[in-house]
Amino acid sequence: MSGGDFGLLDRAEVVDAGVRRVAIECARSRGIVLPTFAQLAGELPLPEAIAARLDDTDADAADALNLWRVNWFNTADRKGRQAVPAHFVVPRELTGVDAPVVVLLGSHFPMIGAHKVLPAYACLATRLVSGGFDPTRQKAVWPSTGNYCRGGVAISRILGCEGVAILPEGMSRERFEWLERWVTDPSQIVRTHGTESNVKEIYDKCHELALSDDNVILNQFSAFANYLAHYACTGAAIEKVFQHFRSANKSARLAAFVSATGSAGTIAAGDRLKALHGTKIAAVEALQCPTLLECGYGEHNIQGIGDKHVPLIHNVMNLDFVVGVSDRSTDWLNLLFRGTENRRWLAQRFGVAEDALSAFDHVGISGFANIVAAIKLAKREKLGADDVVVTIATDGAGLYGSEAWRTLARDFPEDVSASDAEMILSDCLHERIDETVLVMTERERRRVFNLGYYTWVEQQGIELPDFEARRDQSFWQAAAASVPAWDQLITDFNAEVGLN
Repeated sequence: MSGGDFGLLDRAEVVDAGVRRVAIECARSRGIVLPTFAQLAGELPLPEAIAARLDDTDADAADALNLWRVNWFNTADRKGRQAVPAHFVVPRELTGVDAPVVVLLGSHFPMIGAHKVLPAYACLATRLVSGGFDPTRQKAVWPSTGNYCRGGVAISRILGCEGVAILPEGMSRERFEWLERWVTDPSQIVRTHGTESNVKEIYDKCHELALSDDNVILNQFSAFANYLAHYACTGAAIEKVFQHFRSANKSARLAAFVSATGSAGTIAAGDRLKALHGTKIAAVEALQCPTLLECGYGEHNIQGIGDKHVPLIHNVMNLDFVVGVSDRSTDWLNLLFRGTENRRWLAQRFGVAEDALSAFDHVGISGFANIVAAIKLAKREKLGADDVVVTIATDGAGLYGSEAWRTLARDFPEDVSASDAEMILSDCLHERIDETVLVMTERERRRVFNLGYYTWVEQQGIELPDFEARRDQSFWQAAAASVPAWDQLITDFNAEVGLN
């Protein structure tokens, strides 16, 4: 499809040598060296010359060196690098379950303070090295519900091309304020109708823009580079965290990986973890829009999750659970867990040190959804002290201050009382399970897989044989196996740029 990204997995091969030469010249003129997936995954070291310069590089600048920080290994100041990705274990006093709930922190990523900059890099870099994108002529269009388009704009700025952000108008104020600082023209921010659940409106705008060959649609919901980035890099990061945890508990096992679906990029890490550790994979969605749970619809405010469709890159035939979480819970927890006074009350209430709660500075609304879902799954499956449940805080609390104030004015106009706080803990941190945790039998997997037909074949033009190929795990295994070939293309590209 001209100017679009509505196909299946791109092959790791050069598709246009002339366009590739243009991209090489552009990279050379801007001093750009591209990291490989293996380097971002922590499986290969950073080049010494680059590592030596990172200490003096602003993590929030549109600097080519920040491409090397697009990984899970950044320190809290986002300048240094650490052997084990940043994470915390939610205090058992809060979770109420024996199973350790381990949370990786996406807020340590550069420029946007969210992990979506990783798939944004992967989607554009794979285009550049294969000759599928001309940075001197074409615009990179980033359809998103917030963080991915911010990551795309940041990566576009670094690579010297125009980036266009498409996102629903109802997203948090902080997202738009960030975009307004980073775009070079206000027209590069396209606001579509609605909120999290209005992905179809985003697709409609993409179809309109794709009519011009100057626009390349880097659709995170269908771009398999998104899948590859999380399989290779997020999966490897979780393994590092688990091995670190197991060094103190030899009998620990990686029992479950819990991830809100959104574009279904992050949950791709579960495929790697299942292959290596037999880990169960749980997808999280809003109860107000129970698409996977009930083929349902609706609207919600768990920002970072797109709904009412099944992403093309979601390997639903490998899914073990679907867990529903209410956006009332995430809104109220976003309010309760911020601020010195609230933290002090929580520390006294649970008998934990206030410092133990400071990690929640790095938990945004979708992070709370993942934590609530992890607790529900641990209860439902009766997981024990050796059963590690890993999940992700995709971004931090700083992106949702405006949402907290809105929640306070709407739901607690006279402020949050002690009894209100107790209610939030009992009803929101510990949601009732009831019918909100679905075990994915083969029949349920087929149901969810079939639901994707209406979006991708009927609306987006995917050929039926290509759509059907995704039922078989061999398709996904072949996708994952393509990572070394992409790394070789990146290595060859860098060699021709000549700045190593």
